[in-house]
Amino acid sequence: MDVGTISIVLVVAMCMLLAIGVPLAFASFFLAVLVMVMKFEPALLLDPFTFGEGLLTGKAGTGPLYILTQKVFGLLTDYVMISVPLFIFMAALLERSGIAKEMYKALDYWLSSVRGGVAIVTSLMAVIMAAMSGIVGGEVVLLGLIALPQMLKLGYNQELAVGTICASGTLGTMIPPSIVLIMYGLITETSIKALFTAAFLPGFMLASFIILYIVIRTQLHPEHAPLPDPKPGDPTGRQKMGMFGAFLSILLAGVSALLLLRVLFFTVTGQNANLGETADPIALGMSWHIPYLAGFVALGLFLVYVVFGRERSALGWKHGKGLVPPFTVISVVLGSIYGGITGITEAAGMGAFAVFVIALLRGEASIGLLWDSMMRTMKSTGTILWVTIGAAALAGSYTLSGGPRYIADMIVGSEMPTMVILLTMMVILLFMGAFMDWVGIVLLIIPVFLPIVQRLPIEEIGFIGQLDPNMVSIWFGVLFCMNMQVSFLSPPFGPAAFYLKSVAPDHISLTDIFKGFLPFIGVQVLAISILLIWPNIVTILL
Repeated sequence: MDVGTISIVLVVAMCMLLAIGVPLAFASFFLAVLVMVMKFEPALLLDPFTFGEGLLTGKAGTGPLYILTQKVFGLLTDYVMISVPLFIFMAALLERSGIAKEMYKALDYWLSSVRGGVAIVTSLMAVIMAAMSGIVGGEVVLLGLIALPQMLKLGYNQELAVGTICASGTLGTMIPPSIVLIMYGLITETSIKALFTAAFLPGFMLASFIILYIVIRTQLHPEHAPLPDPKPGDPTGRQKMGMFGAFLSILLAGVSALLLLRVLFFTVTGQNANLGETADPIALGMSWHIPYLAGFVALGLFLVYVVFGRERSALGWKHGKGLVPPFTVISVVLGSIYGGITGITEAAGMGAFAVFVIALLRGEASIGLLWDSMMRTMKSTGTILWVTIGAAALAGSYTLSGGPRYIADMIVGSEMPTMVILLTMMVILLFMGAFMDWVGIVLLIIPVFLPIVQRLPIEEIGFIGQLDPNMVSIWFGVLFCMNMQVSFLSPPFGPAAFYLKSVAPDHISLTDIFKGFLPFIGVQVLAISILLIWPNIVTILL
């Protein structure tokens, strides 16, 4: 059977199966078998009794079926895949412990007197949590439990409150370590470390757009974000600035002291000597770094004890120490990756262990915490794995039948302008994201779209600057993740709405939540437009 007919049958059958409620994993399994039969042994459809005489069934363990099973097996046994449950476990620990609540209190203290401060705090907290684990569902639920009651209590506009929580909570798809980026890297065999680096600027650009929208909206409509009533004894703005400066000085002294001890250890043990001409020097770990680090320690202590004073420094530490554990976890995860100490998987394990140790030091670790976190991890990982197996089987069978090449030849040969092709892909991704889980999309759509993008004229991609041909898959990966963030908000099946509804008060309906999304979807589409117009933004840090 020709690949054009197979493509039409596949699209129609997928729509029908999803419409009647068949889970994506099982729908993908069924369609994978159907595609293989239609392409390599169509006689089975008309005469099932021919079993054992065709290309698929004639000799077990050979032919296209063997290639397909090897592809699925290789994906599931990839070492990086282990990082997925580890990041989910880390997110579960964060959700069940009090680390996130303390972080929210600290941020709220510093920004509570700013118009829209609680919404800004919510967005900043989402950014920090995204940089710790990158799990969307856990972030939205946690923000709904912590931030939503506070905003409603202060009289915030309901749509602004729910939109801020869901739009900010989905930043985990963009900001490293993002599981979406990890899965994209596995499927396309793209460097995950390069994807993480490329996603930094677009991710924080989107976060800044969300915060900027909150600031502008609350300034234009002050009634949407009333300021809390001042409490007796609250410090003034200048006093708060002084306390925050003292807190930063304490951090400067503490971090510099730890780095100084590290470089002294390397110097005493000789690990930073005789590295050779080809070896790179250890980052902040060479002997010539000792005077600089000692100077920073002295500067921090001078600011704490002389400039700000002990009393102000003590108050600054009291109200800011909730930020220390989250940044410690971020430093462990991202620092170990970019410092060349570990890979993605080991960094995920170190991050999960760091969260558990912090919970242990805070007196929050227990058997119940571990058990509940592991059960949540198993449920989430099981869902991802089943969808991965089914979608990988379907994508592999369609690839073996020549589908991606057929579609690529058809689109590239249509002589449509490059930007029209890219915009069409964006529309398809946004549409699919409204009805399908991102795991299925990355496994089913990306193997078809990426070869097309790689064949487009590189000089016609974007309007500002020219993308390096070697960066096309990285750029498209970041662009895809930006689309998937929109999919978490897209009605009628935007997952973020259902995550928030599970913890929202009864008077907030799903319709109310989707109405709150609309302005933030516009912000996300603006960020996608910038990536299309200026693709080189992903290569600035590479």
